Amino acid sequence: MNARVKAPELPASLEWINIDQPPSLRALHGRVTLLHFWTFDCVNCINLLPDIRYLENKYHDGLSVIGIHTPKYEYQRQAAPVLKAVNRNHIRHAVANDPNFELWQAYGVQSWPTVALVDAQGNLAALLPGEGRRQETDTLIGQLLDEAAARDQRVYEASAPVQRPEPRVPIRFPRRILVTDASLWIADSGHNRVLECTHEGRITRQFGSGNAGYWDGRNQDAGFTDPQGLAVLKDAVYVADTGNHALRRIRVLNGEVETVAGTGSCGYDLPDDDTDPNKVSMSAPTAVVGAGEKVYFVVSGQNQLWQLDLVRNRLSVLAGNGQLALADGDGVAASFAQPSGLCVIGQQLVVADAAASAIRLVRLIDNRVSTLIGSGLYDFGDVPGKRESARLQHPLDVCADPRGLIFVADSYNGKIKALNMRSGELRALNLPYRLSEPAGVALGLGALWIANTNAHEILRVDLGSGQIRRLTIGD
Repeated sequence: MNARVKAPELPASLEWINIDQPPSLRALHGRVTLLHFWTFDCVNCINLLPDIRYLENKYHDGLSVIGIHTPKYEYQRQAAPVLKAVNRNHIRHAVANDPNFELWQAYGVQSWPTVALVDAQGNLAALLPGEGRRQETDTLIGQLLDEAAARDQRVYEASAPVQRPEPRVPIRFPRRILVTDASLWIADSGHNRVLECTHEGRITRQFGSGNAGYWDGRNQDAGFTDPQGLAVLKDAVYVADTGNHALRRIRVLNGEVETVAGTGSCGYDLPDDDTDPNKVSMSAPTAVVGAGEKVYFVVSGQNQLWQLDLVRNRLSVLAGNGQLALADGDGVAASFAQPSGLCVIGQQLVVADAAASAIRLVRLIDNRVSTLIGSGLYDFGDVPGKRESARLQHPLDVCADPRGLIFVADSYNGKIKALNMRSGELRALNLPYRLSEPAGVALGLGALWIANTNAHEILRVDLGSGQIRRLTIGD
């Protein structure tokens, strides 16, 4: 706490996302200020947000929180998608975009996420990189506030929440879709629920209360938090309950929701044959598929693919050593970079490896991992053509036609692309419709279905005619 230096002031070059009057550190003297440096593509940054929300509530009469968004991708330099991310993640404090990393450099930040604490006199008190440091941050804030009170400098006043909300819509930031012969399933992530609909969009059942929570139950009496990936296997729909860091199961016949893996809290356990899947903590599962007697799912926060053996009720790591990287190899010798989408083609899994802007294959016969598109974490773009030179920008989902065509939600390019496994060619679909960060794709009933996430809508593209239609979702 000693020998503090003056915290760099917020530069005029920052672009404020959700407020009209920019704050200044000078005006916040008497309060402790928490600056969190983040980027909305980063799962670790998203994992940190519940801790920040907890601290905001606990120290509402002495703590000011300011988000500094520092983009990895060209797409994130724009204010509009940052505001969407702010609303998608229920952020209610001031957020600025720092596309040139000006404040990042002034504070000496080196990684996402990082928290900077500024004391009541405007001095930099601590720089805390990474997630999982709630208790340490809590203690420091308490000490800084006590210090200000002892010097009779503390201002006891609550910060007013700020927001530029989304319009009221039937579905909010839908992230994934699942099409069966009988139904259309939607991960209505912004409303913390899963919907079963007719293929025309009429809601027939809701799973989850609509409020963020974690509890088992039937239909609306269950609790989800930011559910994403969906997969059907036999008589059940499996849900990657991302915000609860758990794998859930919906019994289609009676609507019962139960937890099959995870503890409901973020953690970084490694599964083994001796541990009950419900006692294994994980970080941000986002996609799931089923095949045979196994459920496969990506654990984005741990850069791995896991499998749940339904017969033995055991979890294991299928592929990925946990390192954030792009490296091929056998099973756990390979590396992924925030894998986010998953589908099955033949005896292989196709993976949308988002942070590497890559499409990967996992051969189930021997768990061999190979790369179809992509060459590194910072090698991204919007380039069609042969797969060796083709480039994507943070793809979030994939689905596959049995004939060898892989559809890719090229999310940060705002496009749907198709990769022909036989020719190796990647091309963008020429859709007469504006896509806004599409995060989900699915095939069924002769159509391609798209979760047009930031536009809060589901689209149906007829594969024969190319006709595109926006579904009306409602009761």
